[in-house]
Amino acid sequence: VLELLVLSGRSMPHAVMMMVPEAYRTRRDLDPDVKGFYDFHSCLMEPWDGPAAIAFTDGRLAGAVLDRNGLRPGRWVQDTEGYVVLASETGVMTVAPEHVQRKGRLAPGKLFLLDLEEGRIVEDEEVKRRVARRKPYGEWYERSVVHIDDLPDRDPRAPRVEPLRSKQLAFGYSQEDLRMIIAPMATKGEEPVASMGNDAALAVLSERQPPLFAYFKQLFAQVTNPPIDAIRENVVMSLHTGVGAEVNLLTESPDQAHQLVMDQPILRNHELEKLLQVSHEIFNAATLDITWPIEDGTDGMDGRLALLCTEAEGYVENGANIIILSDRNLGPERVAMPSLLAVAAVHHHLVRAGTRLRTGLVIESGEPRDIHHMATLIGYGASAINPYLMFESLDELADRSLLPEDQPGDPPAEQLGSEMDRAQRLREREEAEVRIVKAIGKGLLKTIAKMGISTIQSYCGAQIFEAVGLEHELIDKHFTGTASRIGGVGLGVLATEALERHFRAYPNTGRDLLPVGGVLQWRRDGELHIWNPDTIASLQHAVRANASGLDRRDPQRTYDEFARLANDEATRRAALRGLMKLRCAEQAIPLREVEPATEIVKRFSTGAMSLGSLSREAHETLAVAMNRLGGKSNTGEGGEDPVRFTPDENGDQRRSAIKQVASGRFGVTINYLVNADQLQIKMAQGAKPGEGGQLPGHKVDDYIAKIRNSTPGVECRVRAIHG
Repeated sequence: VLELLVLSGRSMPHAVMMMVPEAYRTRRDLDPDVKGFYDFHSCLMEPWDGPAAIAFTDGRLAGAVLDRNGLRPGRWVQDTEGYVVLASETGVMTVAPEHVQRKGRLAPGKLFLLDLEEGRIVEDEEVKRRVARRKPYGEWYERSVVHIDDLPDRDPRAPRVEPLRSKQLAFGYSQEDLRMIIAPMATKGEEPVASMGNDAALAVLSERQPPLFAYFKQLFAQVTNPPIDAIRENVVMSLHTGVGAEVNLLTESPDQAHQLVMDQPILRNHELEKLLQVSHEIFNAATLDITWPIEDGTDGMDGRLALLCTEAEGYVENGANIIILSDRNLGPERVAMPSLLAVAAVHHHLVRAGTRLRTGLVIESGEPRDIHHMATLIGYGASAINPYLMFESLDELADRSLLPEDQPGDPPAEQLGSEMDRAQRLREREEAEVRIVKAIGKGLLKTIAKMGISTIQSYCGAQIFEAVGLEHELIDKHFTGTASRIGGVGLGVLATEALERHFRAYPNTGRDLLPVGGVLQWRRDGELHIWNPDTIASLQHAVRANASGLDRRDPQRTYDEFARLANDEATRRAALRGLMKLRCAEQAIPLREVEPATEIVKRFSTGAMSLGSLSREAHETLAVAMNRLGGKSNTGEGGEDPVRFTPDENGDQRRSAIKQVASGRFGVTINYLVNADQLQIKMAQGAKPGEGGQLPGHKVDDYIAKIRNSTPGVECRVRAIHG
């Protein structure tokens, strides 16, 4: 790409600044011309995030640049004889101190440039100012770009009016979605915190018709491509996005900045109306229906999908530079297809047709309702999302008193008349929508940071997911390039499940209650969980019968019942390993050739579960058990009580052999470290990939706070760390 940009007539520094811009949006000290350069070229291509240290030369110039995060080392030295050495480490070439003329390091987003003809190192500010002033990039950007806030407000369309409950049922909403996902976002303006331990059934094995989003698992950064701390490194993070055509990369003209830009990718309903009814000399929006007639049955979705792709291609050929995919036409006679399928299918069809860069994709759907849904839609090509049903559900939450009633500055309720009552309700509704958008933005930043990506532009269309349980034909056609290691369901099953959800909503039966859900918490009529009341009760009976001797049931038989439920019943219906069987050898191996069980268990170790996420009793019991076996327990990232370093009177040891050190350093002291057989330093945050641990404040009691050297009632959060 760098060579292509140089061959198009740009200088080497110009091309590098296009590809690897510094984090400039929040910088107030930046030269306005340089900022204008970056703004203009952000309409041409998304930034390369890295981590990367790129060296380049054209024979006259030589240089290097670090990515915006500066996650790669780079040191340089210039000696008195005119030699310049740049490497990832110092000391690559020995230079006597008296011969060192200058030395330094590569900084995030900064250019290190040698002009071999002039025989000097060109300073970063000088070269950037020179490149940025070649043409009036800032003027081009200001003159050509349009911010969505600058578009005039439009009267809402008159779409078909369907009952709220019917739409919620048709899109698979549950009570859990409203109570545990939407309400916290609308109330606090942040993503709700939930346990990372997910023992619910895989989407492909579920009997509850999960949305297509559930078949995709987010990938995460590894040690060589570290995650980003989206909070502490907020200066490099950006939700800024744009919709519109991306024109010829090899030329330079004001037309290249014809983009409709937004501060973040989530559109409220009135903002989408601006796009739907856009009346601008540059922008031309076309709306495509992503529903199909119910009389066509399961085959109708495939047919509508093919027609949808053809329609999108035709609109692009006729000049539409904004394509809006909408399921607002949902009704008794029309079924909505999965929004992710529609976005990915159109995206890849236009890529194959060679016209994808001539238009931007926007999705207007009632289906997405949590952070993962938004992330998958953006990851498969959507530049902006309008989750209209999520916003419409706020009225129901207000009626059920799940939204904050009193805001600072509100007059007492007895002073409100009917008109003021209505005005206050509208204001509270608008504030709740703003908080939802803010919460989704925070969640998206955390999601992209897990992969080491800092801008939503770089995440759009990047497909940082792995599919689990979708057939290869479906993946190859509509999710091209996505990793999928097993087969699974195809369009037929997805269409059948969409119809089943639709039949719950239509004909309108007057049903008042949504399904319970049961994905985040076990519910009797909800999603299957491997750990459920039956498995937990059978385990407790087995342990208590053996420990107390008061339970007359045979402990072994009780444990066998637990093992049957956990290994055979629940696992078979929830996890891939439950579908596998051990294949026995044709001839048994003599026992004398097999290592004794007493030696095998010495290699056992527990997972790193911190004190606080587990109770004190559970944490210590695991340590005692592993010490009795000769294995190793792991403290997790929450420290360990010093009293556990001393053996008990009966000889048991509650001391964990493996001590963990995470970026939060909770409970990490000299005494803690010297009482370890092994030290485990977390990279990419272990079981919570790229995200870090999070212990809610209500779990941080006086004892936990003392062990962690923190404050009672204050959340303990471990963020991602770099290697």
